[in-house]
Amino acid sequence: MSGTRPVAIVVLCWNRWDLTRRCLSSIRDHTSLADVEVIAVDNGSTDETPDALHRLDWVRTIRNDTNLGFVRGNNLGIAAVRRDADVLLLNNDVEVRAGWLDGLRGTAYSAPDVGVVGCRLVLPDGRLLHAGTVLLPDTCWGQQVGSLEADLNQYAADRDVQGIVFACAYLRREVLDAIGDLSGDYESYFEDTDYCLRAREAGFRVLCCGSVTLVHAEHGSTAGDPALFEHLFQRSRETFRRTWQHRLDERYTLDLTWQSIMNFPTGYATSCRGLLKALDQQGVRGRYEYVYGQGTPFAVDEPPDSNDYVLNVIASRPKLERPPISVVYGQGDVFRRNRGSYRIGYTMLEVDGFPADWVEAANAMDEVWVPSTFNRDGFLRCGVTKPIHLMPLGVDVDHFHPTIRAHRNPNGDFVFLANFEWGERKAPEVLLRVFNRTFGCGEAVVLVCKTINVDSTLRVRDRIAALHLVDSGGRILFLHNRVFPHHELGSLYRSADCYVAASRGEGWGLPLIEAMACGLPVIATDWGAHRDFASEENGYLLRSRGLVPARARCPYYQGFSWADPDPEHLAALLRHVFENREEAAAKGRRAAADVARRWTWAHAAARIRARLEAITAR
Repeated sequence: MSGTRPVAIVVLCWNRWDLTRRCLSSIRDHTSLADVEVIAVDNGSTDETPDALHRLDWVRTIRNDTNLGFVRGNNLGIAAVRRDADVLLLNNDVEVRAGWLDGLRGTAYSAPDVGVVGCRLVLPDGRLLHAGTVLLPDTCWGQQVGSLEADLNQYAADRDVQGIVFACAYLRREVLDAIGDLSGDYESYFEDTDYCLRAREAGFRVLCCGSVTLVHAEHGSTAGDPALFEHLFQRSRETFRRTWQHRLDERYTLDLTWQSIMNFPTGYATSCRGLLKALDQQGVRGRYEYVYGQGTPFAVDEPPDSNDYVLNVIASRPKLERPPISVVYGQGDVFRRNRGSYRIGYTMLEVDGFPADWVEAANAMDEVWVPSTFNRDGFLRCGVTKPIHLMPLGVDVDHFHPTIRAHRNPNGDFVFLANFEWGERKAPEVLLRVFNRTFGCGEAVVLVCKTINVDSTLRVRDRIAALHLVDSGGRILFLHNRVFPHHELGSLYRSADCYVAASRGEGWGLPLIEAMACGLPVIATDWGAHRDFASEENGYLLRSRGLVPARARCPYYQGFSWADPDPEHLAALLRHVFENREEAAAKGRRAAADVARRWTWAHAAARIRARLEAITAR
């Protein structure tokens, strides 16, 4: 590879020759050794490892009489590497795959300031184990990003990360010369995070290479001795805390109380989770409080566990009696619960105006945030006089991107997908009737509707039957009340060929932008909040026949209007996409690029941070 230098692969071994043999065999099978040296450091093994290594003439062996621990053993290997070579530390419980070294090198030399590179690691059972690490000063307990998720090729892009595990770590010579070896303050565990943080303080970037995935049988050498693992881990954790807790804490330069909903299956909850994690990455110390309770629309106790380490830490942070700045992110009728000295209300709605009590509550705030120009105009139209700031939402492009693993239709059908909560706002009767009459049952096309029904009085099956769909028409399949983990939804989108959102109104359109991020062409009604990110350039806009009174039973909609999607135009768009697949796919690719460039959670958090800085600078 042009511009790179030789590399030495250092494999630390301690007993478990079966693991070491498998690791070395995978290196031999999947690595060009032209400019690569393999060094095995035998850390005092008492099984057949010493003799077996001696028989491998392509491996240089360093033999220790006793087990010196992970850090000292690896440092001996690093010291044995020639001074003009990079170092690649590799656990003996890792199996490499074709192209692994070229991928790591390519990332390591993608920019002059890259110093440390890791990669995606999966468990032997196929679950994702590692795509970088995150460590918060509140607990000093490191977590592996993406750990135990189903591996669907999430985190596929190269990413700057706080740290990586040194089960596989490519160290450029520049960083070794600048900060030296692994810290001797640790025996095993936390030495990798310590090294990554030292590298970052010295001006080097730490990246996770998304194109390389290796298999890691975690804790291979200590798997049979949990007491040993716990002892080593906790001792190293305490050392790490003494060294880094204060310095990690210093990265927070802003403090924000965030009152919202996080652990219920709602749009506010999903976006709340994305925003809080992104804000933490931006150096904003979030303090989460559940804002709904007695006297509010969701007057129930929120489950305490978010099933996410970072979010649980944020939720456990001490509450401030009078927060300097507090955001209530939810419906306008809970703005009154804002406890801040400077009070911000952040909301949205799917019709062309806002209820009078929401407007009154908004005018009691210091300022109001909305995610779209559609909602800003609605508030202005209804009489909000306080400053209104546009704070767009975003999408998680690590889990929603065009290379997420798909489950393709074995029959080769073209798949239209709709994902919605059953209700009048989503206009399901329009979509189902139009699709059923636009296509015939013999055509290689199907509509898949992933629907949720939280209102048992709707009797969805009866409503579908009342549409009198014909068996000879377009085929429609339902995934009704099927719950998917959010991190697996990208695979559902990628299993389709086009996403359809023929709704009457959207306050943001999270499923729509998730589908766009996955590279799907989309058909979306030409009205509502999503017009900020959906256009004729990156999708197909469905005409409206005008505005009609909102008919849903939701009291917030009473007295307002929403769009009336044109059935004839919907039929034409469905047929056009089906018959012009290359054009549609090109729009999908453009949509994914647009979303990644402008509409991620990182973009949303950066905008919020900038606004918080402006407020605190007053």
